[in-house]
Amino acid sequence: MPETITDPADERVADFRDLKAGDRPAGTPRGTGTVIVEGVPAVQRLLSSPYRVRAVLGVPGRVAALGLPDDVPAYEADKWVLSEIIGFRLTRGVVASADRRPPAELDPLLAGPDAAAPRRLAVLEALNDAENLGSIARSAVALGVDGLLLDPRCADPLYRRSVRVSMGHVLALPFAVLPDWPAGLGRLHDAGYLTVALTPAAGAVDLGEIDPRAHPRTAVLLGAEGPGLTPEAQAAARVRARIPMRSGVDSLGVAAAAAVAFATLR
Repeated sequence: MPETITDPADERVADFRDLKAGDRPAGTPRGTGTVIVEGVPAVQRLLSSPYRVRAVLGVPGRVAALGLPDDVPAYEADKWVLSEIIGFRLTRGVVASADRRPPAELDPLLAGPDAAAPRRLAVLEALNDAENLGSIARSAVALGVDGLLLDPRCADPLYRRSVRVSMGHVLALPFAVLPDWPAGLGRLHDAGYLTVALTPAAGAVDLGEIDPRAHPRTAVLLGAEGPGLTPEAQAAARVRARIPMRSGVDSLGVAAAAAVAFATLR
């Protein structure tokens, strides 16, 4: 049974203190600190993921209903104490913390468990909006993308807002960092991937003209909302492709464009 927390300063729930200020202590590097997961469906996905759960905290009834393993510390608090601990009103009723896992090794991620199997990857350049990243991760899991590759400027995919918007699905999606950008795309080409740079430019080919059956390994490149992919990234890709749209609409938001591309190239 969950233990009851009545003091917001209780050290047993230190992982959840002042989450409004961020997921990690001030002055520590990005990509460090615990993973914070909000909401019953997302916490359930956490429990089935490879991430080790540190603690779960929620309003009375929500935590007990999760059926947590006996070795997971579980706490409950009324909504006022809970709000004082985390720094905002938690509408999802439950929050969990987990140990962070390091990014995947690049070569095994590119190869996959079966080197002959079709593979789909999403490659993100300078995508520094955590909510867009979470939405892309959710679409990636739903539409058969096997992993994320991030350039060094991308947001942390395990940041609380990314995990929340992904509904916890990002926890099932391996990711790796491609430090040599964009020259590192050559490693994808060596591994047999067709790299497709998504751009609204008129000179790009229609995305629907790319036959996924002819390219069993495909990596979709996506840039930040607004500026999109840099000219250097587009030049390094094998193909520049655009999503056909009605006249007068120049582009989609990056999360919507990603979902369209993942579905088209599935």
